[in-house]
Amino acid sequence: MSSIQEKQQLITNALLSLRKQKPLVVNITNYVVMNNTANALLAIGASPIMAHSRQELAEMMSFSGALVINIGTLDSQWIPRMQYAVEQANANNKPVVLDPVGCGASTIRTETSRQIAALAKQLIIRGNASEIIALAGEQATSKGVDALDSSESAVNAAHYLVKTYQCNVVISGEVDYIIGENSEIQLHNGHAMMPYITGMGCSLSALTGAFAAIGEHTGLAAAAILSIAGELAEKKSAGPGSLQMNLLDMLYQLDTEMITQHLKLTIN
Repeated sequence: MSSIQEKQQLITNALLSLRKQKPLVVNITNYVVMNNTANALLAIGASPIMAHSRQELAEMMSFSGALVINIGTLDSQWIPRMQYAVEQANANNKPVVLDPVGCGASTIRTETSRQIAALAKQLIIRGNASEIIALAGEQATSKGVDALDSSESAVNAAHYLVKTYQCNVVISGEVDYIIGENSEIQLHNGHAMMPYITGMGCSLSALTGAFAAIGEHTGLAAAAILSIAGELAEKKSAGPGSLQMNLLDMLYQLDTEMITQHLKLTIN
């Protein structure tokens, strides 16, 4: 079996396992995308919960499968809650997905992202190129939460983050990069209309948490499945509104045959 076939098998097996296990994913996420990410998790077969109260986070992390931290609507009250949630994830040996939304756009976003990355013991970082570059401390071109850098331009920064935080990194963009300690994978699926739906990257981070909860910590399965679903959903869509609806349907319908037929993956 070739390396590409092995990755394809990893992705399809992960999807089957997720739908069988239905993992609970705790999300501390932003106000803009709560509905989007919850629906994406439900459509793929996971169980989402949006937990923001410090009083329940220790209990939640004792029986959930993973924690997703999304800093999109950050404020001074949320930061200590996020840090406490990561501490509880660590204490319960649970993976943490960090979505450093808008990292580089403001000091508080950059500093908070780095604090959370340093705190998490089982970390996956999922961001766009500008966020990944800024998190690594390099000069990035950022416009709010949108990336103006190409995903390829963030590869060196991603490798730096992998080494610094002993984590895996997913860079979203026209080409998605999945970076690990000894691996670099490119995904060439997706569609140019997908960035016109708010929270698309946030949904990917949530799905990354769902797959991490069943043991797939690289971020590959989530990135491949969302991008294939988006690519197939676009064929039925007239614009971003219908794409959002059709994407949820496709996440629900996606199967091994669709993944095998449409996956476009290269390994460096």
